Amino acid sequence: MSLVIGLTAGVFGGLVGLGGGVLMIPMMVGIMKLGQHQAHGTSLVALVFTGLVGASTYAYHGRIDVTAALILAAAAFWPARMGAQCCRLLPELDLRRYFGLLQIVMAVLLLLKPYIAPAAFPMASWIKVAILLATGAATGFISGLMGIGGGAIMIAAMVLLVGYGQHIAQGSSLLAMVPAGAIGAFTHWRHGHVETSLIRGLIAGIVLGGVIGASVAQFLPDT
Repeated sequence: MSLVIGLTAGVFGGLVGLGGGVLMIPMMVGIMKLGQHQAHGTSLVALVFTGLVGASTYAYHGRIDVTAALILAAAAFWPARMGAQCCRLLPELDLRRYFGLLQIVMAVLLLLKPYIAPAAFPMASWIKVAILLATGAATGFISGLMGIGGGAIMIAAMVLLVGYGQHIAQGSSLLAMVPAGAIGAFTHWRHGHVETSLIRGLIAGIVLGGVIGASVAQFLPDT
């Protein structure tokens, strides 16, 4: 079952530039009966591979802004560790409620984004960097706390606020989530929140699904 969960999350993540945690966590909790904390930590380990595989595919097609990805990743690194630390302190029920609320927010964001006009006015480079830094920091904390890559937030900010194309934003997001996901996963692992028995199946599914999803995305128009 972990292979199926990884495959599903990998295809979805590679297709829309997300880590796949928004799918993996509900499936691990609902089907595999993991505790919420364990699901978050295990998801972070797996999404590192979603980012690596998906970003590699986007990079092959020349659809990554490495500079933007590095800025996002640098800003997200320590906040991701802080988020993972805060996750440990939250009761199980509260963590489930916050994750459910985040799911709703991200769903609305993904549905509305195609209908919101992206930034089209000239913008100074320092403003773009400031937006990326702020986005990275916020996303990093949410990633560590909620066990997700935060791609929906990063992509929305890059497309709507900075003016990146959809494909570039997705590829850059996948690359940026790797370092933050890694430090968040390590922190969760130290607290015993990683179910190691599921990792092999999740990674195998994610590697295959990530390549499929990211490859299909290259043939879809931005809209």
